[in-house]
Amino acid sequence: MKVYLVGAGPGDPGLITVKGRDALARADCVLYDRLASEQLLEYAPAHAERIYVGKKRARHEMSQEEISALMVDRARKGRTVVRLKGGDPFIFGRGGEEIEALAAANIPFEIVPGVTTPLGLAAYTGVPLTHRDHTSAVTFVTGHRVDAIDWAKIGASETVVLFMGLVNFAAIAHEMIANGRSAETPAMAVRWATRPDQETLVGTLATLPELIQRQHLRPPATIVIGEVVKLRDRFNWFEKLPLFGKKIVVTRDRRQAAELASPLSELGAEAILLPAIEIQEAEDAEPIDQAIARLRTYDWLIFTSVNGVRYFVEHLDRSARDLRALSSLKICAIGPATRAAVETLHLKVDLMPDEYVAEKLVAAFTEENLNGRRILLPRAAVARDVVPKELTRRGASVEVVEAYRTVAPAALAEHAAEVFAHKPDWITFGSSSAVKNLIDAAGPAALAHTKIASIGPVTSATIRENGLEVDAEAKQYTMDGLIAALIQAESKPVAQQ
Repeated sequence: MKVYLVGAGPGDPGLITVKGRDALARADCVLYDRLASEQLLEYAPAHAERIYVGKKRARHEMSQEEISALMVDRARKGRTVVRLKGGDPFIFGRGGEEIEALAAANIPFEIVPGVTTPLGLAAYTGVPLTHRDHTSAVTFVTGHRVDAIDWAKIGASETVVLFMGLVNFAAIAHEMIANGRSAETPAMAVRWATRPDQETLVGTLATLPELIQRQHLRPPATIVIGEVVKLRDRFNWFEKLPLFGKKIVVTRDRRQAAELASPLSELGAEAILLPAIEIQEAEDAEPIDQAIARLRTYDWLIFTSVNGVRYFVEHLDRSARDLRALSSLKICAIGPATRAAVETLHLKVDLMPDEYVAEKLVAAFTEENLNGRRILLPRAAVARDVVPKELTRRGASVEVVEAYRTVAPAALAEHAAEVFAHKPDWITFGSSSAVKNLIDAAGPAALAHTKIASIGPVTSATIRENGLEVDAEAKQYTMDGLIAALIQAESKPVAQQ
């Protein structure tokens, strides 16, 4: 029985502390608010109860008293509770009120600090809150009640950071100017700091209120006032990232989505997970298990995907054999990721085509004498027949066994409707299976207004067969190639796209 008050950071889920992540991994119950990234809930165990407790200026899902009571209730039931709060629990986060309730109920608690919004905002806008040449003092102030603040004192601070002051900023700016602060003092407002949809308005103490009104900037936003704002033009790195602000849908299996989603996030995009395929065990394991039992009878082992390697090795581990049974085989792999998966096992790849499609794999065997050679090909249940047909035609005996299968995830149609309602900029496809599953679930019309990026010509052909256009295609048929194609497409002038 324990409650952890964990600072979730300002928005970018990567900014949570290691200790905060570890607390989530132990949680039986997570109470999270609007400013905490829902991606952080992935760190909690599958069994953990997840409760949204709201906290928005005009609407609260629960009152503060109800939230405190809920923490006490779950803790008294013997559960490990994480109260996940945006920013830092003790910087205008009402963490003090929550630990008062826990202490009064004799509930053990621990505070895990987080990156408070001004620190994240400073880093992601290129505006240092302190700078030897500009300021040596920073004041944090809440803008909820204009009349409760002595603006003669606060306004004199070299750098002022306003929490929750967007709605009242016109009145606050008036008070600061009336109390002696120059109307020309640089000022900026930042909404959703550190997230891909970060929005920044820059002006002066006199002009920023009108800019906020004209641009219809809404909470949550934080305002910085001071000479350091001038440094933004020089140090603004985040909003200059090549994919900043783009909403990009990732359709890979959820367990493998990070290979694409993580680098997209590092390039400034919002990676939206919409798994259109799910990798599962072979429906009938007997064929692959029998093939493993007679591994020494084969001359070649061909892997066409990382999943083929993974599931082959899992079946090998469950058998009476181990990697020593591969000592007499040569290994062929399609693509650098598949090769890396093989080499992780401390095995050498004897052959890899220069392009990562079935036709090039067949061509790579040109110099090999295949007459009478026995080849084992563990792969997905549904796959193209180019490789086994062509290698058989050249004299080889090819045994294809199902190592795994791809299926459409449950509730794919509902998930797709939710994703497309947010009007993403791009959707990415790494396989024809993902294309077929998503179109079967959502229909081609759902994708009609979203640009499509494909990993290669085979996947592109499937997209076009369904009446859709391909806006970007990887030149190298890998995840890195797919990312490069997105960057190239986004770097072109609009008229050329």
